[in-house]
Amino acid sequence: MGKLTVAVLGALVAALVATSAAAAFTPTNQYYSKQWYLGQDNAFDAWPAPPIGLAPVKVAIVDSGVDCDLPDLKGQIAQSKSFVGGDPCTDSQGHGTIVAGEIAGALDQSGVVGLAYSSQLLVAKVVAADGSIPLQAEAAAIRWAVKQGARVVNLSFGAVRDPASSALDTYSKVEAQAVAYAVRKGAVVVAAVGNADEAYTTPWPYASWPAALPHVIGVAALTKSGDVPDFSDEDPTFVDLAAPGVGIFSTFPSALTAQQTGCTPQGYTDCATGSYRHPEGTSFAAPQVSAAAAVLFGLHPGLTSSQVTRILERHTDDVGASNSCAGTACPVGRDKYSGWGSLDVTKAVDVVDSGSPLPPSDRLEPNDNASQARKLFGKRPVLDATLDYWDDRVDVYRVHLIRGQRLHARVAARWAHAVVELSVWSPGTKSVFHEHGQVAQTRHPGKTQRLSYRAPRGGWYLVELRIRHHGGGRYALQLTKSR
Repeated sequence: MGKLTVAVLGALVAALVATSAAAAFTPTNQYYSKQWYLGQDNAFDAWPAPPIGLAPVKVAIVDSGVDCDLPDLKGQIAQSKSFVGGDPCTDSQGHGTIVAGEIAGALDQSGVVGLAYSSQLLVAKVVAADGSIPLQAEAAAIRWAVKQGARVVNLSFGAVRDPASSALDTYSKVEAQAVAYAVRKGAVVVAAVGNADEAYTTPWPYASWPAALPHVIGVAALTKSGDVPDFSDEDPTFVDLAAPGVGIFSTFPSALTAQQTGCTPQGYTDCATGSYRHPEGTSFAAPQVSAAAAVLFGLHPGLTSSQVTRILERHTDDVGASNSCAGTACPVGRDKYSGWGSLDVTKAVDVVDSGSPLPPSDRLEPNDNASQARKLFGKRPVLDATLDYWDDRVDVYRVHLIRGQRLHARVAARWAHAVVELSVWSPGTKSVFHEHGQVAQTRHPGKTQRLSYRAPRGGWYLVELRIRHHGGGRYALQLTKSR
């Protein structure tokens, strides 16, 4: 009887697998077979036919411009604007046009299909003629795109980050403020973690800016075999997930492919020159994650950016010991090479379609430092919010105290093995990332924290929560003022 039961169960499992595999629809685009990466992403495996009624989600491509006249992108572009002069629909580099095809190539038309084929592109040209990206242009482009309704912002570029050397590090406050603006307005921001051949050594142990900014999804690259290539930057905190980033077939400006006389197919990367003939890099992995975010928004417009981020990150395929990570076996679980794992669109879609509880949402973000602290009013403010060790380590709130008034603060984390720390900072504190200005702190971080502090002078004090251990979830914060 036991053997029969095992056999029957085995047959049922096989039938379910076969049914699942048969359910996937196959786009009829002429060059779909060249887009191997869509299969690795399980891009269309969630449906037996193209889903009906997808909301036309706006995705910003902040890049080198796009060849808007390509047939694959006709009708896919909502608006375009250049922030470095010239025509945003003229792409003399080709980079932005590759990204556009990956995200939004029209379904069942000639050419390529985008992973988020129902999305609408906001083309923001920020790459100058000399190949540079002026920071002011980037920041203005991000703000413009969000004002036009972008729910996803794709940043397929990066600048070297080196926390060990201020001389080598390229952090930009202008860029950080623009990204924070996008997050505050509810957009998912996706960025490439960077390529080591553009850093000082290979491999490079730090994700680039802006991928390392709070709430940004940092995307690493994978090869066709599912390995993490040496060029993909490493980072134990800011590499969030990975997607295919070599041998990408996509659209390419027709004016550039025309220089390859007799080459076919024109308007695609097979007729590009140099490294864009077979594009590789984390720049071309990131658009697939941006497209996946747009798919989730298209299916369920009511999702928040923090929910979409968590769903994409936590429902991946682990890049485990059977794969190579920069010459070594990838450890099981989250790692510095691939983050949570390889992008799996079907797993992410199944989460929102299954009716199971969605991850918690935090509409108070960004509140990651003093300049972003949310003001809490009243004598007994109470709130619910979230922390996450990898995406949102710090929350800061501003509360007004008069001289001699005592503040009682209590935080209760609602996830297993939570380790949270509670602090109070004096009025005028510019940053909670150094010792100066801290006036009270809990001694033993844990799941529940209590703190009492009497104000020696009046002003707006900061209440900071910081997660100190892997994990994350919802917490409750209660403040009480007394004399």
